[in-house]
Amino acid sequence: MAGQLLRVSSLATAVFASSGFYLYHRQLDLNDLSVVRFGRAAATTAVISYDYLTAFKHVEYGTEEYGVLISKVHRRSAERLLDLCCANRGTFIKVGQHLGALDYLLPEEYTSTLKVLHSRAPQSSLEEIQQVIREDLGKELSELFILFEENPQGAASLAQVHKAVLHDGRTVAIKVQHPKVQRQSSKDIVVMEVLVRVVHWLFPEFSFMWLVEEAKKNMPLELDFLNEGHNAERTANMLAHFPFLKIPMIHWDLSTKRILTMEFVDGGQVNDRDYMKKHSISVNEISENLGKLYSEMIFVHGFVHCDPHPGNVLVRKCPQSKKTEIILLDHGLYQILQPDFRLDYCRLWQALIKGDMSRVERYSRRLGAGDLYPLFACVLTARSWTAVSAGISSVPVTHSEDVEIQTNASLYLPQISRLLNRVPRQMLLLLKTNDLLRSTEITLQTRASSSSFISISRCCIRAIARLKQQINNNRKLQYVQYDTVVL
Repeated sequence: MAGQLLRVSSLATAVFASSGFYLYHRQLDLNDLSVVRFGRAAATTAVISYDYLTAFKHVEYGTEEYGVLISKVHRRSAERLLDLCCANRGTFIKVGQHLGALDYLLPEEYTSTLKVLHSRAPQSSLEEIQQVIREDLGKELSELFILFEENPQGAASLAQVHKAVLHDGRTVAIKVQHPKVQRQSSKDIVVMEVLVRVVHWLFPEFSFMWLVEEAKKNMPLELDFLNEGHNAERTANMLAHFPFLKIPMIHWDLSTKRILTMEFVDGGQVNDRDYMKKHSISVNEISENLGKLYSEMIFVHGFVHCDPHPGNVLVRKCPQSKKTEIILLDHGLYQILQPDFRLDYCRLWQALIKGDMSRVERYSRRLGAGDLYPLFACVLTARSWTAVSAGISSVPVTHSEDVEIQTNASLYLPQISRLLNRVPRQMLLLLKTNDLLRSTEITLQTRASSSSFISISRCCIRAIARLKQQINNNRKLQYVQYDTVVL
């Protein structure tokens, strides 16, 4: 303990000394944004680390008193992390939102506290928005639109969306990136990487490098709105056979890397039961169709929209057909699943549904879980080991089981940390996506309905058949090429 406290104090001294030297040497103002952001992040990390190091000195592990105390430490640490995210904005909010979505991977105190980041994202001023539009499109608002609503429809960590009307009368949604995010993001990720390594140095049993690696890989993609537009069009074409899916059309002539202009589509959030009741929308139909969409994306195509939080999934009655539609927004974050990974993932889900434990172990190990395969199966399904062993389709979900899973997320945090660093990177966004979809099901009270397992099973069967056919076709092609060479 003394050694760990010495590390914290030495770290704090080094941070402040190096920061002071840097400021003096570079003659930067104290309010320089990068320095302030780094200072906040370093100070928050030091305070949280000190709290965990000192809070349990006089409490025996495993006692009721320990359980109450660790919950309090989790809660106040999560609140400090929330304050940091809100103060530093941008990339910090994005990463905080990611953590808040991991309901079955992190302690409840963290996820419930950080969830509010979806509704506490910052807004840029109209002047800042106008400047971005002027720089990227080369025109003033009045030259592009006959109406541009000053108050945004919504603000997120990286951008905000305004409603506008083109000169030809079409209503559009224009997504404009916060002006400072692009410049700050790479520096923020470096800061996060340094601090995550420090936390691992202080607490060797915890390693959150997977979080930094994901941010490094995904942030540049999410900041490129042209990439988002292409993802939206690809998904619209890929899932065109689902009549209930609506993806807004992109206006490419008014889109750049920092601006995405699209068809304006209105609706209620997918977790808004009051909106659905008011508009006679069936929660069971929405839940079933959402399951079909994601089963198709994950198992059949391996091209997965990985940010289905309620603000990005809307529902409505189509004004023309009067049929229920799901509107899928924000296509910046996708995961491409490699064929071998997808085949193993399909077979694992088939085994989990049936309760085939030898295959659960086999395919969990093939997906990198190793001897942590029981924990992996529970994390993936958000079910207890008892339910997994019996087959998740045959054991109904209970409230007590949900409480048990979330309690275990706190108890097994070091093992979960090891697991997340061990599995393929493709798995990380799938786990986040699973948790977001599960959260919606819980709100709609449709969790673990039989239709969801039917959708998964059918898509797994189709995917495996298709992948086997592709393998056979590749083999035939190789034989043909070989015969051609021999002849």
